[in-house]
Amino acid sequence: MSIDATAAQTPPAGLRETKKQETRQLLSDAATRLFLDQGFERTTIAEIAAAARVAKKTVTNYFPRKEDLALDHQDAFVGSLARTVADRAPGESALTALRRAFAEAADTTDPVAGFAPRDFARMIADSPTLTARLRDLHDLREAALAEALAKTTGVGAGADAGADTGAGADARRGDLAARTAAALFGAVHRMLFERVQRLTLDGRDAAEIRADVTAAAEHAFALLEPSLGDYATA
Repeated sequence: MSIDATAAQTPPAGLRETKKQETRQLLSDAATRLFLDQGFERTTIAEIAAAARVAKKTVTNYFPRKEDLALDHQDAFVGSLARTVADRAPGESALTALRRAFAEAADTTDPVAGFAPRDFARMIADSPTLTARLRDLHDLREAALAEALAKTTGVGAGADAGADTGAGADARRGDLAARTAAALFGAVHRMLFERVQRLTLDGRDAAEIRADVTAAAEHAFALLEPSLGDYATA
């Protein structure tokens, strides 16, 4: 077979990527319907494959773990705070950027901030597996934020240097500052995420939840202002 003939039978990269995204969405939608109908823990990969009319291996190729099908925004979630810090405007501190980004997420009821339909929030709350996975994702998000803060404040490989004086000590102090700041910022976002979920389960409508968590966010971020107001200013 000639090169030209082979190329003619191979879809362009853009079409292949589109097809992959369509398949991924098909699997996620089929899984979500089953999770909501019969619960996450009771639903099997085989049932999801049958509902989507694909082979079981296709499901696991796209989603290695069952919880990935339910929490399909997890990549965006884990990287969200780090991206906010990396993309902050000139003269903007990490705290200011994160405060602004959360306000925008609340205004648009972004799923990454915890906004979801009540039945979906209930599905997560009722599943020990998904609840545990969410805790893991919060930890991963905090770690990604710590790395971004360390990078933006100039903390390098010297953080692990052996000497307790000079550049090694400075780097270690900078690394400690980045990790501490990330832990505090992460705690605020974890609290706000859980607050959104709790209010959703309580039956509050979107407008009430937005107003509540926006006020809670302003108060929580204000508590960090004295110590972190100017930290990691671009």
